[in-house]
Amino acid sequence: MTTLPAMSGRSVARMSEPHGSSDLGAFERSCLRLSAHIGRLARWEFWPSWILYALLCPHFVRLAVKHRSLTVFTAANPGIPLGGLVGESKWGILSQLPQGAIVPTAVIEQGSIQDRCAELTRIMNSRQWSFPLILKPDVGERGSGVRLVRSAQAALEYFEKHAERVLAQIYHPGPFEVGVFYVRLPSKKCGRIFSITHKVPPRVVGDGRSSLETLIWREPRLRLQASVFLDRLGDEAQRVPQAGEDVLLAVAGNHCQGTMFFDGARLVTPALARAIDRIAGATPAFCFGRFDIRYESAEEFKAGRGFRIIELNGVLSESTNIYDPAFGLFHGLGVLAQQWALAFQIGSENAARGARKATVREVLREVIQHRARGGDRKSD
Repeated sequence: MTTLPAMSGRSVARMSEPHGSSDLGAFERSCLRLSAHIGRLARWEFWPSWILYALLCPHFVRLAVKHRSLTVFTAANPGIPLGGLVGESKWGILSQLPQGAIVPTAVIEQGSIQDRCAELTRIMNSRQWSFPLILKPDVGERGSGVRLVRSAQAALEYFEKHAERVLAQIYHPGPFEVGVFYVRLPSKKCGRIFSITHKVPPRVVGDGRSSLETLIWREPRLRLQASVFLDRLGDEAQRVPQAGEDVLLAVAGNHCQGTMFFDGARLVTPALARAIDRIAGATPAFCFGRFDIRYESAEEFKAGRGFRIIELNGVLSESTNIYDPAFGLFHGLGVLAQQWALAFQIGSENAARGARKATVREVLREVIQHRARGGDRKSD
């Protein structure tokens, strides 16, 4: 039986000490930092999202005038609060899907650390789960707070840092992960796959001499998000991996957490489209959003089999294939413009059928409250 450790009266210390030290010189470090700063400015995929949406403001104005509402897009998914704009419960959405289609998931409510450890122990024993598991906040975005825990001690440490409601999920090893963006007009029986994003997690390979920090800074792509990796690694960043050791730097399939995104249009097949449509159709109040999916075999996935959903996101989710480095800014803006045009259209159709759209005041209140709860915090 799985047993989590008893709660101590203080924070649990790290279980291991760093095994090496960075071999970056001060001058080299400065040069690499400058290179990373310039690289982020030159590549629009790393720009703050508010810049992209500011560029789309005229488009939003046109959509609001056309549909006679600023907020009608919140009716795009009547079964999700605000259509999935902000602050929605991940479990509230996942629980509406066929349970055989999702990664096995359990809810750990707020409470004392001791009670939460006991609840996780009970869940693992009753469902015959074993480590590793994924723990993540039930309300969160952009991969914030997602952690792969490999032991009871690591789970206890996670609960010490996260007092909010948490989801525990079986870790699906993949190794492949995609974001499948789905849309369905309420007037149509079937929907379609708007896009697929193929996700490649960041990793480094040890050389037996350099610390993880050095390996990250010396990799041109990784150095652009070095602060994300180093904050997450903490003292572990000074460890020197063995020669040939493959070190995964992130488990959250999110761009701002370091994962690379590529257009996955080659994966779209009629069989996959039918499978996704069947799953989405089981939740009639869902019409617009992105399934985050893990699978083992590309051939099985394209045949519409052998995959599990880890999350489903609503109207604020993006067609993340736009962050493929091969795509330019205007291509990305064009895809976002199409996406939001569909969100307004779907919301308008649902509203005409009786679905409620949120008021501007409600939207502003929820966004402010979400930010006050720390909804935009970085992953730990």
